[in-house]
Amino acid sequence: MFVLGIDPGLSVTGYGLVEGTYPPRAHHAGVIRTDTNASTPQRLVELYQGLTDVIADSKPDVVALETVFTNRNLQTAISVGRASGVAILVAAEAGLQVFEYVPTTIKSAVTGDGSANKDQVQQMVTRLLRLAGPPKPADAADALAIALCHLRAAPLEASR
Repeated sequence: MFVLGIDPGLSVTGYGLVEGTYPPRAHHAGVIRTDTNASTPQRLVELYQGLTDVIADSKPDVVALETVFTNRNLQTAISVGRASGVAILVAAEAGLQVFEYVPTTIKSAVTGDGSANKDQVQQMVTRLLRLAGPPKPADAADALAIALCHLRAAPLEASR
C-alpha cells in the first residue's frame, strides 16, 4: 500500500509518500508553497494544482491528512481548513479514499507520545523510515508522520 500523507497549510503544504512494506519505505516528500502575495482564491488554485500533480506523479492508494484542529489563532485555523478542503477535493477527484487523523494520534503512532514535539516526531520519522537525516522542512516530515500513522491504523480501519 502506498500512502500519501498531507500536512495541509495555505502557505506551505507538506506531502510524503510512504510504502507500507516492512520496514516502511519513503519514496519522496516535499512541500507545496503558495505565493503569499497572491489572493486566497489564487493560493487555493496553486495548492490544487500542486496536489493534483503530486497525486498524478505518485499514484498513491490512499491519502491521509492531519485533521483541522482548533487553534488559538482563528485565522490560522480557517486557512488550514481551506487547505484541507482542497486536499480532500483533489484526493476525491482522483478516486482515492481519505483518512483524517488528529495531531495527538499522529504523534502517538510515530513516537508513542501524543504530546511529542516536532523534533521528536522528526527523529522518529527518520528512524522508522531509515533515512540518512531528518526530512526537511518540518512540513514534509509531518506529512511522512501522517502516512506512517495511517499505515499503523490501516489494519484497524480494515476490520471495521
